[in-house]
Amino acid sequence: MRLSRALPGMPASAPVRIVHLGVGNFYRAHVAWYTHHAPDADAWGIAAFTGRRPDAADALGPQDGLYTLITKGPDGDETEVISSIVAVHRADEHEALLGYLADPAVAVVTLTVTEAGYRRGPDGAADLAHPDVAADVVALRADPRAAVSTAPAKLVAGLLARRAAGAGPITLMSCDNLPSNGEALARVVRSLADAVEPGLVAWVDEHVDFATSMVDRITPATTDDDRAVARAATGADDASPVPTEPFSEWVVSGTFPAGRPRWEDAGAQLVDDVELHERRKLWLLNGSHSQLAYVGSIRGHETIDRAIADPACRGWVEQWWAEAARHLALPGAEITAYTDALLERYANPRVRHLTAQIAYDGSQKLPVRTVPVVAAERAAGRVPTGGATTLAGWVLHLRGEGAPVKDATVDAALAAATGGELPEAVPAVLELLGLGGDDELTAAVLTQVEEIHAR
Repeated sequence: MRLSRALPGMPASAPVRIVHLGVGNFYRAHVAWYTHHAPDADAWGIAAFTGRRPDAADALGPQDGLYTLITKGPDGDETEVISSIVAVHRADEHEALLGYLADPAVAVVTLTVTEAGYRRGPDGAADLAHPDVAADVVALRADPRAAVSTAPAKLVAGLLARRAAGAGPITLMSCDNLPSNGEALARVVRSLADAVEPGLVAWVDEHVDFATSMVDRITPATTDDDRAVARAATGADDASPVPTEPFSEWVVSGTFPAGRPRWEDAGAQLVDDVELHERRKLWLLNGSHSQLAYVGSIRGHETIDRAIADPACRGWVEQWWAEAARHLALPGAEITAYTDALLERYANPRVRHLTAQIAYDGSQKLPVRTVPVVAAERAAGRVPTGGATTLAGWVLHLRGEGAPVKDATVDAALAAATGGELPEAVPAVLELLGLGGDDELTAAVLTQVEEIHAR
């Protein structure tokens, strides 16, 4: 028996008012969860589209979008069936996407497409030179309903359909780990819209709200053990339960001119400015996660709890936190409370967050998680050992140590890292990160390469 809305006690589907691109565990552990717990959830169904792989549609479609959320506390599991996703589509179901965006009832589009999915150029605008982006531009110029492959082009196609239908305002909200992710999304969408049809930009400026959000909830990959837990709890087979940790934080800023669920009543924070929350999370949590992913996996640790239990890894993380804290405009007590909580979260052995999973897409992640702190420390005349450790771990990762490389935009970094011996590779990689020409930093990274191996 498969989990479905036909089972006794399962809720009926809410009308679709939210569309999501890139459905995966991360999204289902936060936005879908907050929407499920909003007091007006029965008016806010989510139609979700997969990313590059159809797996989520294949798993969730037969379950009417239902799935079991497993909150893995140190002492046991809590389970609940989440019902906010009411339709699941493959990424190539383009007419379905256009239909939703042309519906005035649809008020919000959310995205978790990873940093690489925004297809940004060095200036933050859409990378019009990328073959996929260029092909999408040509297709939409010829036919505004043409099927496209990139997330920004899908949004532009949807906005073209919405304008044609006179469907009114809408909010686009990034939930990815990008600094100022609403502004980043706006830059990509506006530049791509201008490339497709310059007149569309004025309509976007009048009708589209680009909301910013910051999400903090560790969500590992699903295992067969999780499926067994879900079946024991629900009495039904769940092909895609979501394991997560007890901690959850979601901070949102936007005007939402077409409305939104009452997320604040489910625990979300609605604020005027997300920046401080975002920077704290990106540097302290995500920055240390990246360090543990590379250095921990090189030292043989498969999961974050095992890595943070390694005294050397913990020491480097704490060095990184001290460096990052100097550039956060937050009270010291607040930062200490946050990092103390992170240590508890990382040490939870029941949240098996794989270092290999976190290591994905480092070429997109390090520029926002690590590089800003390293650059600020160097500008202050300091050599950041914690930051140098992350950089050393990434260079070794690119050279084949630890977690396997899985990165959509890594070609230049791979070439730099593997083009010679380490004394040549390190400055070449630093140059790509905007940290080149710095002999002291290069020396520090080379020293940390030795430390990672020696300790």
